[in-house]
Amino acid sequence: MTKYASYWHDGVPPFAGAEAGPIEGRFDVAVIGGGFTGLNAARSLAKAGVRVALLEAEHVGWGASGRNGGHLNNGIAHGYADAKAHLGAERAHALYRAYDRSIDMIEQIVAEEGIACDFRRSGKLKLASKPSHVAGLRANFDLIHAEVDPDTRWLDRDQVRSEVGSDSFHGGMLYEKSAMIHMGRYAQGLATAAHRHGARIWQGAPVTGRTRLADGWQLQTPRGSLAAGRVIAATGAYGTTAPLRHFRRRIISVGSFIIATRPLSDAEVAATLPGDRTCVTSMNIGNYFRLSPDRRLIFGGRARFSARSDQTSDAKSGTILRRSMAAIFPHLADIPIDYCWGGLVDMTKDRFPRAGEVDGMIYGMGYSGHGAQMSTLVGQVLADIALGRRGTNPLEGLAWPAIPAHSGKPWFLPLVGLWFGLKDRLS
Repeated sequence: MTKYASYWHDGVPPFAGAEAGPIEGRFDVAVIGGGFTGLNAARSLAKAGVRVALLEAEHVGWGASGRNGGHLNNGIAHGYADAKAHLGAERAHALYRAYDRSIDMIEQIVAEEGIACDFRRSGKLKLASKPSHVAGLRANFDLIHAEVDPDTRWLDRDQVRSEVGSDSFHGGMLYEKSAMIHMGRYAQGLATAAHRHGARIWQGAPVTGRTRLADGWQLQTPRGSLAAGRVIAATGAYGTTAPLRHFRRRIISVGSFIIATRPLSDAEVAATLPGDRTCVTSMNIGNYFRLSPDRRLIFGGRARFSARSDQTSDAKSGTILRRSMAAIFPHLADIPIDYCWGGLVDMTKDRFPRAGEVDGMIYGMGYSGHGAQMSTLVGQVLADIALGRRGTNPLEGLAWPAIPAHSGKPWFLPLVGLWFGLKDRLS
């Protein structure tokens, strides 16, 4: 029977270091949000001797950090050439390198803190879903390989076929630095490390109010309040409520949905993903997939352009994802689906993340589907800002205007879905 719950959450024991009592006290820094961004910010600050509190509305890793496909893919989400055109060559190059640095940082933290989370440098395949996509993907590879990432390779159709057991793809680009991880265990490990270094972490503590003090801020929750000299907002799509209203018109919350099969046999693994890499297709409404540590196929995608993620919405999307999976891997058409879940992606209009200071807060969010890999680095950047360290923020000074006619509820998502669907049919 299918569980409508994240595979990454299932089987991970509750975080043992959470504060049980009322929320109170005075801190140097308060962090709002217990995903990878907030947890690494709290860990870094605690290591530096800062009195830091973290407030999480649900449990650590509950939001996007525990509701994704488990990929740590380097590279810029929508193409290096587009980033150069939008940001200029110097900033695009720096941003590309920042994704590399974040994966390096994750690997280092996993080793330093002893986090058992199945980190592995698997490599990522960007797959051409149509013959007409090959030229554009190859041109992007040539540019990236020459300018910013020599650890990339082009694979022709036969080489792709040896990596992915499907006739659906016509070529692909291999990013060799990309990795994969068990997201739930990584979040648990970060929280445990932050607690061990001295951070105090409250779960079940949504921030309901924020009041300016003479020397900082008072944050209110249903369990009490605390004072802090600085506040870090690390919430993304799950934190655009009244105390964080500045971000409401800048974040588009978009659902991303995922299914996980039963564990595959050795023969099924060999027939499905013999290369054992993370994979993403070239369609605008595309799919991404990988094997889990216990050899399930984890298969996700946008499926439906919805800003809802609940059991009803996830089940509808799961049906669509099963059809897509069967089209790519016909031999898995009737395989049982053990997990089906969804989550909200914090998209920005230009799909670049943001980190900086505004309205009395330090913030990092807007990962646009690439947060699993980038958020750890941004967490360190936010800690650096709080500590007065400069020069580590690859997003410094990047303007972030409000989205016209967007009040926080993305009424336009069905229209966006129709547009991208049309582009996919015509491409």
